[in-house]
Amino acid sequence: MKNQITIDPAVGKLGILTPGMGAVSTTFIAGVIAARKGISLPIGSLTQMSNIRLGKRTDNRNPKIKDFVPLANLDDIVFGGWDIFEDNVYEAALNAKVLDRYLLEQLKTDLENIKPMKAVFDKKYVKNIDGPNIKTANSKMDLAEQLMQDMADFKKNNNCDRLVIVWCASTEAYIEASDVHMSLEAFEEGLKNNDERIAPSMIYAYAALKLGIPFANGAPNLTCDIPAMLELSHITHTPIAGKDFKTGQTLMKTIVAPGLHARALGVRGWFSTNILGNRDGEVLDAPENFKTKEVSKGNVLDGILDADLQPDLYKDLYHKIRINYYPPHGDNKESWDNIDIFGWLGYPMQIKINFLCKDSILAAPVVLDLALFMDLAKRAKMEGIMEWLSFYLKAPQTAPGLAPEHDIFKQLSKLENTLRFLMGEDLITHLGLDYYEDLKKEYEELIQVYS
Repeated sequence: MKNQITIDPAVGKLGILTPGMGAVSTTFIAGVIAARKGISLPIGSLTQMSNIRLGKRTDNRNPKIKDFVPLANLDDIVFGGWDIFEDNVYEAALNAKVLDRYLLEQLKTDLENIKPMKAVFDKKYVKNIDGPNIKTANSKMDLAEQLMQDMADFKKNNNCDRLVIVWCASTEAYIEASDVHMSLEAFEEGLKNNDERIAPSMIYAYAALKLGIPFANGAPNLTCDIPAMLELSHITHTPIAGKDFKTGQTLMKTIVAPGLHARALGVRGWFSTNILGNRDGEVLDAPENFKTKEVSKGNVLDGILDADLQPDLYKDLYHKIRINYYPPHGDNKESWDNIDIFGWLGYPMQIKINFLCKDSILAAPVVLDLALFMDLAKRAKMEGIMEWLSFYLKAPQTAPGLAPEHDIFKQLSKLENTLRFLMGEDLITHLGLDYYEDLKKEYEELIQVYS
């Protein structure tokens, strides 16, 4: 057993702030409030529902994660955020049409009291939507300072001991890292000069990190996946994580693809198409926003089915992704996957997946877990990229030059071993040879007794 890391206790209130208070955020907030009222269970949340094995299988030590590591209690969470629309969380949840009205009526008083702060918004980055609840300033640095004031005021007014920020807003238009993103000095100069290459999400991340507030990015935007933010995260000793919540079709890919890879089955093609009609679908209807999502979703298979390592199985893999805005579906996403595989002697086979899901229902527990684990990381004096949280993300941020791990089962092992490490427990390799060495000794002793 290793020495336990010193972790500050989770005393007092934790404020979870979300840029974006639409379908995902309101579903998350309503779900947590419903769980702490005993109305429903936080299903899908590892922190609340999952167990973790400690020690040998024969030890039978399998506590809930929330009972093993010192996480903030659901009763100690305070919610807030920013949005371009002025609707309170109850109104926004009704508009999102994810949760049924009967449930929302039971939570109405709590939800109505949560109102969005004015958002930082740039229509250049999200052209298909617009709203009135927007900050104005002379420079992007001024906007960052306004956000920092929002964070400080929220913490004071709600008697919070700590804050965490999880980006739940729209996918921004595709951009690539350039010179303004390469250092903190260049980035801050860009803020002062209103550099158009600095997206709104980056302004939120900068403001959070300047104050030492952990920041997790739930969209495929660059946001904190640039050298300037990594530099700042180490200066202020703050955790960062991203990017893009792993939900819907990509969740299925990271479950199915590792199984095909594990059995050394070949894949010739993987055609994926989605239809969805919520605000996310409306935003992604713009080609420049879809490209950001396409890159995030597309890299998943490359990381699992590696054509360079196994050309006989994957060198000709054709991967196509489509996202179609279809308003009648609302938040009910429907995804179809056609997978052309081949097996023994090259014989072809096919897999068809039709996944009907609610993206926000899958995303809500991810928001909760990321917030609680990021808060834990901050209290454990961790800083920089939290790659151990890749389990929750489509395009995990990693150290420069390090390929991300996309296999969800390896990601889960990394997450659980990180928790064991933090708490001074032995890491689990699943080797299991020691059980059989012990059994061998028992047989040898029996042979001696009866010989």
